[in-house]
Amino acid sequence: MKRQTGFTLIELIVVIVILGILAATALPKFTDLGRDARVAKLQAVRGAVQAAAGLINGTAQARAGVTDAAACPGGGAAATNTVNGTVCTQAGTVLLANWYPTGAAAINAAVGAGGIIPAAGLTTPVFGAVLADFNRQGYGVAVAGTTTTFSVIGGPGTAAGVNPTCSFTYTSAAANGAAPVVTGPTVATTAGC
Repeated sequence: MKRQTGFTLIELIVVIVILGILAATALPKFTDLGRDARVAKLQAVRGAVQAAAGLINGTAQARAGVTDAAACPGGGAAATNTVNGTVCTQAGTVLLANWYPTGAAAINAAVGAGGIIPAAGLTTPVFGAVLADFNRQGYGVAVAGTTTTFSVIGGPGTAAGVNPTCSFTYTSAAANGAAPVVTGPTVATTAGC
């Protein structure tokens, strides 16, 4: 009698059922990675903004009262290094509000004449200085008054190059001795990531 080797129909069905169960439990983990990536990207930009605010504050106060003789190597005019003046960085001249980068500078301001956006490194040659440049990198930026809203585009809340449902805000320091206010991201501001 010749002995056959291989799998029986029952063994094949059991393996297929086990694979189906594994796929059903693992699939939700993989499909939600896009949202998790956008939230992580938002957190990274928030960290860059907070670090830049602290660094610019320290630099401005260390250089207090000194007016640079030459134009800033990063672009823009010479820095004045006063409470509501400017400070020179690699990104250009950063506008100050109460010793911190201002949140009121327009994103399409000339390179070297911005506030928190270039201070955080978001106007490098990769990012450029207009909303379309930010959008190509997956970010949205909107300036209203003394507040800059940073967002990550790509989620369901994205419209017109910004995503207010995947965002955080930076508001200029209100007074000398006060720090700027960074609000978010929270559950409400990441709902559309």
